[in-house]
Amino acid sequence: MKIGVIGAGAAGYFAAIHAAQGGAEVTIVEKTSKSLAKVKISGGGRCNVTHSAFEISNLSKNYPRGEKFLKKVFRHFSVRDTVQWFESRGVSLKTESDGRMFPVSDDSQSIIDALQSTAYHSGIKVVFNFAVQEIVKTDTCFKLIAKDKTLEFDRIVVCTGGSPKMEGFSFLSNFKHTIEPPIPSLFTFNTPHEPIRKLMGITVPDAYVRLEGTKMAYRGPLLITHWGLSGPAVLKLSAFGAKWLYDQQYKANAHIRWGNDWTEDWLLQQLLSFQKNHPKKKIHSNALLGLPSRLWEHLCERSEIGSDNLWQNLPKKQFNKVVQNLFCYIVAVEGKTTFKEEFVTSGGIVLDEVNTETMESKLVDGLFFAGEVLNVDGITGGFNFQAAWSTGYLAGVSASQPK
Repeated sequence: MKIGVIGAGAAGYFAAIHAAQGGAEVTIVEKTSKSLAKVKISGGGRCNVTHSAFEISNLSKNYPRGEKFLKKVFRHFSVRDTVQWFESRGVSLKTESDGRMFPVSDDSQSIIDALQSTAYHSGIKVVFNFAVQEIVKTDTCFKLIAKDKTLEFDRIVVCTGGSPKMEGFSFLSNFKHTIEPPIPSLFTFNTPHEPIRKLMGITVPDAYVRLEGTKMAYRGPLLITHWGLSGPAVLKLSAFGAKWLYDQQYKANAHIRWGNDWTEDWLLQQLLSFQKNHPKKKIHSNALLGLPSRLWEHLCERSEIGSDNLWQNLPKKQFNKVVQNLFCYIVAVEGKTTFKEEFVTSGGIVLDEVNTETMESKLVDGLFFAGEVLNVDGITGGFNFQAAWSTGYLAGVSASQPK
């Protein structure tokens, strides 16, 4: 059996490897001159392979789109399977404090070498600079048509990744699949008119960020940058709020609580206690609650407290403003910025049209999908790669099975 895999990324390589192990003759076609480019730059060049959410019910919650679909897929290939697969090829993985898993080498090339070596020894061919313009299904085969070449296969696995525009799915037009329009996911919040940008470089370890007018919120490290707000709390929120923020044209108010577990009553008691014990200390120059001094000073300024004000002279109005700015600091978001080289979109092949047990199209026999070409995306932390490994595995194994 001849199987064609479109796309030489993580899902494409994994699908190809497992199709070849099923005895098929496999060819990967790639529109560029490089393979595994996204793997190379992931995690700052270290490659965030997966995440230590070993329980499927916990793992699947990290996908704003595709949670129920992937819960079924992960039963076939789980995080443990990912770890075992790479370790059996000499690539040991380590878990960091936030659950992200990287190769012990801290070098994405370790992952690339394992994939390329396995593919080579499995007899997989890779054809570069082959941009598929159209797929035609005849009575006997699938034809992959590029500008100056046509290749024929018995079955096809589409692993082209996410696309920022609908045109990126045009090569599938012959198959009447429904495409959820692509929109950005995983981005930072721009706050061009907010004075908080002057605090760039400051990190708060466990903040809580909510989008005003919604129930969407996330906790985690928060980073202030020269363009606005970043860090895991914002990136995860951007993924879950991708559609809503798109509809708002990326204009919204974000509410920040600088400590996730803080309550207004608790904050009130902390400040009253300090005021009682240190009445003659300057408010500006004595940062409380473990906050960075520059952030504390900013919160004081925002609460209209002068730089020489003492705790004993603090009016009740300003006192309440400090509590409010600690508990619910409001920032106007206007625009977004793609996070580093992490290009993730929501959107793609509608999941109702794909079989969760095989990754085969419900509309076209012999056509399979894997990776971000599906309407599946995860938050930052290794989840998008895990989806690639799992869907790639299942698509490859299924495509190589005789009917």
